[in-house]
Amino acid sequence: MEQALTHPRLISLAAGFTDNPSLPVTETRAVLAELLEDEPGAQTALQYGKSGGDPRLVRLTAERLQAQDAAALPRKHSLPVNNYDPGRFLITHGSQQLLYLLMEALCDPGDIVLVEDPTYFVFLGMVQSRGLRCRGVRTTPEGIDVEHLAVVLERLRREGELPRVKLLYLVSYAQNPSGITTSLTNKSAALRLLKRDELAAGHPIYLLEDAAYRDLRFAGAEVASALTLPGASKRVIYTSTYSKPYATGIRVGYGVLPSQLAPVVHRLKGNHDFGTSNLLQCLLAHALDSGRFASHLTALRRRYAEKAAVMGEALKQHAAGLLEWREPQGGLYYWARLLGPGRTGPKSRIFQAALKRDVLYVPGLLCYADDPTRPKPDTEFRLSFGGASEEGICEGIARLARAIRSS
Repeated sequence: MEQALTHPRLISLAAGFTDNPSLPVTETRAVLAELLEDEPGAQTALQYGKSGGDPRLVRLTAERLQAQDAAALPRKHSLPVNNYDPGRFLITHGSQQLLYLLMEALCDPGDIVLVEDPTYFVFLGMVQSRGLRCRGVRTTPEGIDVEHLAVVLERLRREGELPRVKLLYLVSYAQNPSGITTSLTNKSAALRLLKRDELAAGHPIYLLEDAAYRDLRFAGAEVASALTLPGASKRVIYTSTYSKPYATGIRVGYGVLPSQLAPVVHRLKGNHDFGTSNLLQCLLAHALDSGRFASHLTALRRRYAEKAAVMGEALKQHAAGLLEWREPQGGLYYWARLLGPGRTGPKSRIFQAALKRDVLYVPGLLCYADDPTRPKPDTEFRLSFGGASEEGICEGIARLARAIRSS
């Protein structure tokens, strides 16, 4: 992100910036004007709020999430409405803060977190900062590889390490970095495996569902969250954000917590900052209530579908025969793999050649946890179509292809 901001000639296909021209400037100006015109409402917005979140935003968030899951489930399936009780919600300073609070609440140094191969590399940095260990679980086009998860859990049981396993972390919608969306079937099977091994572990093993990109789906069917599964109320932690679907400068995220975890995480949140910015929460609540959030999201999905198509065409034009990739159905990223020999890591010739041509990508190596049971792949990379212009995307892919050929 720093490289993208400080080097104007650089085309960053790395930073997870959202599309600048699509930022809701007009809508936000109107929302703020309406919010501040009302004297009591303005005073509330500019005062300290509750550490757990603005009650109006919490209620609207719970209602919206419940409606999303209800629409994604077949009619014959009943929705466990208690899982959407506003009392289980916590508003945080972006979903990133909630992930950190959860690691602080659940894990001791030396504990084990199960992650997808590959996964969100910033989460891996957070895990390392807490002195935790990771075990990688392979992914399929349907998400987490449930058979491999069973193998990993069995290996940990044989090694006497199961008591150190605290959670499974899934980026379940348009995954960062791979773009895969995890099916409800795979979520259900993963949760069953975790519950099966709890007795041997001696404590709960949670399924942490990071749904940061759920609202950015522009193709494919909606998939219900793990909150809809049997036993979810005690073992599923759901996190998401308003930053990606509205504006990344508004750092507001939220989580749905099991009742036994909620008091601990709420207390930690209070210790951190007394609560997320009340003004930003009131702004978002007004945007949701007025319908501006929904209309902006519709336009944003259309915009990202267009930009994803531009990157797809550029890859076909410049990188056919060099790379293979998966067409995303949402989110901000393409995940690509070299077809020929070579490496893509930060010390590789391809990465250095790309930098010389003023184009930047995220090396796939960074997206794999330090796991002693397998080597890290070093032939993949993440390409973002979120922040770059259409012209920048096309030129960036062309530069990248030249860098690969030269290396």
